Amino acid sequence: MKKTISVITLIPRSSRFYAEQVQALFGQWAQVHSYSTGDRSVEGIVESDLYLLSTDAFEDAQEARRYVPSDGQVVEIQLTYPKQVIQDLKRIPRGTRVLFVNATRQMAREAITQLEQLGVNQIGFEPYGPDSPVPEGLDIAVTPDEAGFVPPGMKKVINIGHRPCTPGTMIEAAIRLGLERLLDEKQFQNYMKTMASGNYSFDEMFARSRKMESRFDILLEILDEGMVGINEKGEVYACNQKAKEITGVNRSLIMGRMGREVFPYIPFDKCMKSRAPLEPRLIHIGSVNINMSLVPVLRHGECIGAFATLQPFNELEKRQNELRSQLLHKGYRAKYRFDDVIGTSQSIEKTKQILKKMAVTKSPVLLIGETGTGKELFAHAVHLASGRCGGPFVAINVAAMPENLLESELFGYEEGAFTGARKGGRPGLFEFAHKGTLFLDEVEGMSQAMQVKLLRVLQEREIMRVGGNQIINVDVRIVAATNESLEEKVEDGSFRRDLYYRLNALPALIPPLRERGNDILLLIETFRQRSKGRFILSDEVRDLLLHYSWPGNIRELQNVVEYLSFTDQDEIGVEDLPPTFIKIKDTDTRHGAGGLVKGRLTENGNKWKMNAAGAGNPASGIPAGGIPVGGAQASGIPAGRAQAGGIPAGRAQAGGIPAGNTMDDQYPNGQYPNGQYPDGFWFVLEQLYLASEQDELIGRERILKTAKSNYIPLSQKEIRDILNYMACNGIAKVSRGRGGSRITLTGRNKWEEYKEMTN
Repeated sequence: MKKTISVITLIPRSSRFYAEQVQALFGQWAQVHSYSTGDRSVEGIVESDLYLLSTDAFEDAQEARRYVPSDGQVVEIQLTYPKQVIQDLKRIPRGTRVLFVNATRQMAREAITQLEQLGVNQIGFEPYGPDSPVPEGLDIAVTPDEAGFVPPGMKKVINIGHRPCTPGTMIEAAIRLGLERLLDEKQFQNYMKTMASGNYSFDEMFARSRKMESRFDILLEILDEGMVGINEKGEVYACNQKAKEITGVNRSLIMGRMGREVFPYIPFDKCMKSRAPLEPRLIHIGSVNINMSLVPVLRHGECIGAFATLQPFNELEKRQNELRSQLLHKGYRAKYRFDDVIGTSQSIEKTKQILKKMAVTKSPVLLIGETGTGKELFAHAVHLASGRCGGPFVAINVAAMPENLLESELFGYEEGAFTGARKGGRPGLFEFAHKGTLFLDEVEGMSQAMQVKLLRVLQEREIMRVGGNQIINVDVRIVAATNESLEEKVEDGSFRRDLYYRLNALPALIPPLRERGNDILLLIETFRQRSKGRFILSDEVRDLLLHYSWPGNIRELQNVVEYLSFTDQDEIGVEDLPPTFIKIKDTDTRHGAGGLVKGRLTENGNKWKMNAAGAGNPASGIPAGGIPVGGAQASGIPAGRAQAGGIPAGRAQAGGIPAGNTMDDQYPNGQYPNGQYPDGFWFVLEQLYLASEQDELIGRERILKTAKSNYIPLSQKEIRDILNYMACNGIAKVSRGRGGSRITLTGRNKWEEYKEMTN
């Protein structure tokens, strides 16, 4: 019966290309399907015996689990170049500057790095993507079948074609499917011969393959470790080339001899007698430290031999670090640099400069920003700008996992630690991130118990697996991110103060999209090109998008652009905007939060303000000047109710704030500038009023949740400032911690008057 293989990549063309390669090698033994997340064909994926995944196919492991079963066999697609390509590039004269063109600048960098590792070091490559400036003085371009992105003016374009899969990828796929016999096939061997590889000596291996007695011998030679095997009599019957290099023995002279005589430092007899693996240990061969492990070969309960694994200690340490970084999904290796952050606004440039300085330190970094602002992208950039750039980058959303699952993910577990625990146990993300960076997203969602355990790791630099009793030392830098105020979390007791100060060593604020001005247009153009959209924006739509509050930030903008790419409109008008976008507009208008209403920008940037009487909202019938100061009989408000700034008479004394209260510096004297209230003031007041009707207190979290469900762009800090103002001016009573807030009689009167005016 044929095996089923699914190839999954981001770009459809790449998926088809790799699928053709796999089909050519596996021929009649397998049925190969190609899928892409870019064109969403992955939605129709069939259950398969093996899944071949490219590293950019999914955003994270959680997304991958939607399409790939948790128990499915997965092999990561590793790429290389044909040997002929390497030879051709080496013919380019030394010192020549060449433009390397790819779909993105980051992809170009990755390809250049691999070419340099394969020996193409005489060329000065310059990475280039569609959004990159063209370096001066270059007239030769090299591209992996992305000629459409080559800028004009190049005298010579060298198309090196798509990178094929590495021999190691194909071997791993064959082994996983139980098709090792294919390694003997001519087409398989020819494929190995033509591919460049920095990991295996395939030329030598396959030159000798006809002399080998079995496929076992072929696999033995592929291994990076030295392998020595003895049979039930204690005679040496297997010894690969790596073992010869480590031990210095002549294989032809030791085959058939007793293992204890040839390798007196390897306790074969003890292993066979105990019929149990021996603990790894360091042995000395000459002046070299060798890590040696020994396992018996059992058949029907009888010991029929043993295998020793030998590896120089420095190579072992290097290999472990490589394995820790070579994990399956995005988040296990950093892909984005500061140059990949799109934008030229003052706010984003300032953020980049600050984080570049923070990156070179060893201290934890805390990224603070609203949802969708690109915190993970900056985490990638911090890692690649640090001294740990050669190590792994591991990312996890701590708020998305239950506590028990999060613990096993972070710290790993031993065999039998819990029901369903994998045989042999599993390392945790801290181990995988050793010598690298661990990115903890939405750290505010971590439970108290996990906070204690994380604090211990930060203090002691050691972990213990779930169900284990062994201390494991780890060297990991923490980059954390939050979209809420950890200070508030500390105040209300939901976040440990000592952990907060550990994580907050180097805080950095990621600006929301509404504060980035014309960066919005740059991002729109970038996303339009990526989605292959051909539309242009009308002047009205450009203005609307520039003045929209973007509560979902860059993620929302990307979704809007993707939607517009499927409208098939040459010019986008207001009527072509997404329905959800229109809903947000209507909601924002209703609540006075700004939205698409023009002419409401303040001097502080794209922050929409609302005055005491609805900020001139046409829907309310209230004039732009708001409620007249000093008395509002004309508007129907009893005299004395609406004084300066809408503060009841007697509430705002000379200082504006009753003794013992504090106000944000943004609102001195207990008042808002020009008698204006901030975004969402009336919404928060409405929530307090509705809660009082149910005789309930209401907390910030509940207000925030309600705001999000109504598409009102309010942050927790903004809600806190509004409540602070209300407390200072007798509109509400605000309890510290988790006590909640309650509207006062003054507040009820204010809301009822406002409601009467706007009806």
